Amino acid sequence: MAILERYDMDGVARLTMNAPERLNALSDDMLTALQSELEALSKDRDIRVVILAGDGRAFCAGHDLREMTAARQAADRGAAAFKDLFDRCATMMTSLHKLPQPVIAQVHGIAAAAGCQLVASCDMAVAADDTRFGVNGVNIGLFCSTPMVALTRNIPRKRAFEMLTTGRFIEAAEALELGLINRAVPLADLSVATDELAKTVASKLDSAVRIGKSAFYAQSEMSLADAYAFAGDVMVQNMLDPDTAEGIDAFLSKRAPHWHR
Repeated sequence: MAILERYDMDGVARLTMNAPERLNALSDDMLTALQSELEALSKDRDIRVVILAGDGRAFCAGHDLREMTAARQAADRGAAAFKDLFDRCATMMTSLHKLPQPVIAQVHGIAAAAGCQLVASCDMAVAADDTRFGVNGVNIGLFCSTPMVALTRNIPRKRAFEMLTTGRFIEAAEALELGLINRAVPLADLSVATDELAKTVASKLDSAVRIGKSAFYAQSEMSLADAYAFAGDVMVQNMLDPDTAEGIDAFLSKRAPHWHR
């Protein structure tokens, strides 16, 4: 079976990490598979939303420590291999932001270290209410510096720093309160709740959501004045879309829009 499985239905692509015996660790093979699928999805106009899930007992336990330990046997004690690993992981995480379609993490079990980074890198997240989240590398002497990048862009800095320096896991309720996830639901309802959120987003005008996602991340790195100027230009571009004109006309006429999508 493939290490990453994809299933498409009604404009939603579901990617399932399929290495349950390794708790879906971000091994070399897993990173390669994720990057390849994200690149394919970026060109797929039929897909409007992506769900990222994990098979087995956990969403993702982070990097594959066995592979990392094996890399230490090299003459440079693994320096080149580690640099390559973290660079490829950063590229994959960044690809989630660059992907035109919104990405929803469907999280259960644990999301640890780079697995927590993966949740933070997705645009939205729905989690089972017994899920545990942690950037716990410090517990084995490895500070979660790369997971820190995504985490500190999701939750308050002092809370992030506490997680990073104590290695403490937080429960789904706290993750929800901090803004790391959007919803916490019973495990039995997880797939349905994630699908419902995906279907809601997929029902919107695809061109508007795509331009909106790109603008969302671009403006967040700008000053207030630059962000308003940029966002105004984006809205002009959006308003010139014939499907947007149809949506406005339909609203004013109290009818369903007829979008070309």
